[in-house]
Amino acid sequence: MYEYIQGKITELTPASVVIDNQGIGYFIHISLNTYSALSGKEQAVVFIHPVIREDAHLMYGFFSKSERAIFRQLITVSGIGANTARMILSSLSPDEVRDAILSGNVGLLNQIKGIGAKTAQRLIVDLKDKVGKGDGSSEFLFMQNNTNRDEALSALVMLGFAKNTVDKVLDKLIKEKPSASVEELVKHALKAI
Repeated sequence: MYEYIQGKITELTPASVVIDNQGIGYFIHISLNTYSALSGKEQAVVFIHPVIREDAHLMYGFFSKSERAIFRQLITVSGIGANTARMILSSLSPDEVRDAILSGNVGLLNQIKGIGAKTAQRLIVDLKDKVGKGDGSSEFLFMQNNTNRDEALSALVMLGFAKNTVDKVLDKLIKEKPSASVEELVKHALKAI
């Protein structure tokens, strides 16, 4: 939906930022890490993760793609919502979160407000294999490609191709060219099917 918002910082608090982009003020929830990175700046680029619920449309913003990638991994864990993930990233840097999960440091995660021993253990078990892959930017690239793959898959299935066949072709194409756009994936898949 939104990749990033760039503009003038009109309001900055430890929990939120308002970015003016062409006369529209976007209210974005942020972590303390992002707050520290934005402090003293007049202009900013904030990478967005939208959360759409029945009662609210919210935006969570991050100074770096790697912090957003960790946030997205955290919210995949049962019992960790967007606000809890933001609390984790306000208590620890993305690298500290990654290191705590990789080393199985339940004690460090347990010190974060709202994270009990069971939740800390679940975080480690669920994410240990996922966070070990690079610096987070590769995880972001994987997630972006996954979105591109899903969109290409949807388009090809709507064109009448069998899902199983399209799945295999798309997997092969993404391995060959990880940065392929949706359009490129669809074009190459049509030639390969």
